[in-house]
Amino acid sequence: MENNTSLQQQLLEAGVHFGHLRKKWNPKMLPYIFAEKKGIHIIDLNKTVEGLQETAAALKSIAKSGKKIMFVATKKQAKEIVADCAQKINMPFVTERWLGGMLTNFNTVRKSVKKMQSIEKMLNDGSIDNLTKKERLTLTRDKDKMEKVLGGIAQISRVPAALFLVDIGHEHIALAEAKRLGITTFGMVDTNCDPNKVEFAIPANDDATKSIAIIVNYITAAIAEGLAERQAEKDEDDSASDIEESPEAKAARFEQKVGEGDDRGKRTKGAAPTKRRVAGPGAGGGARRPGGPGAGPR
Repeated sequence: MENNTSLQQQLLEAGVHFGHLRKKWNPKMLPYIFAEKKGIHIIDLNKTVEGLQETAAALKSIAKSGKKIMFVATKKQAKEIVADCAQKINMPFVTERWLGGMLTNFNTVRKSVKKMQSIEKMLNDGSIDNLTKKERLTLTRDKDKMEKVLGGIAQISRVPAALFLVDIGHEHIALAEAKRLGITTFGMVDTNCDPNKVEFAIPANDDATKSIAIIVNYITAAIAEGLAERQAEKDEDDSASDIEESPEAKAARFEQKVGEGDDRGKRTKGAAPTKRRVAGPGAGGGARRPGGPGAGPR
């Protein structure tokens, strides 16, 4: 209980409870609104804690299963926070611009990523020096442009298992694509959005930097925990397979092999030798028939 209270206190200090003006509200957010103060809706922090813990638990299990979670936050206030957190846990992120079809047309986006990586390779191994100055400049500019938009998703080879959005209203294209592909969606939902559009909603102020930071950091910590548990399990399995066999087990295995060898030898000795049939003079097509050319009267 103390844990929840301290978390609630931190959320309160970060201003997570401040919603939008009453005239901008979405009526579907009613269950998450605690009160109205000076024309601004106040979010119920008990609901925020519930949503945050549910989301963290779900994302932790997804990370533990080895699947990828994509972070999406193209708002100015959230860009840096989300990019830093996603890089810490090695998860894909989009913080510049959501390209239409980034999920639904993933193969085409992967081609652009490969193009960017090939230019990068040329820059590193020096083969770009063989090109003219203008070509070098064009390629470098292209690479910088692509890296800005696609840098966060360069390491993924398949569509992620989940999407975490900082403002579901602002990231509506990403949300629509995820829904179309059946990807699990998580999001920070302010009083001007519909919480039913995501499977896991965290009612929170999605405009203040402090509010975004506390929510995203909490979720990142849960994902990191899931990844650590996965690694620990992996190490356990490896060490179990590396443990040497006891001398008794080795002796038993050796005896078994010897026994199998004896049986095989006996079977080979007892087998009857196969006889090859040799065709005699009267066998096959060479035998003369009574009515053949040499059978007539002399």
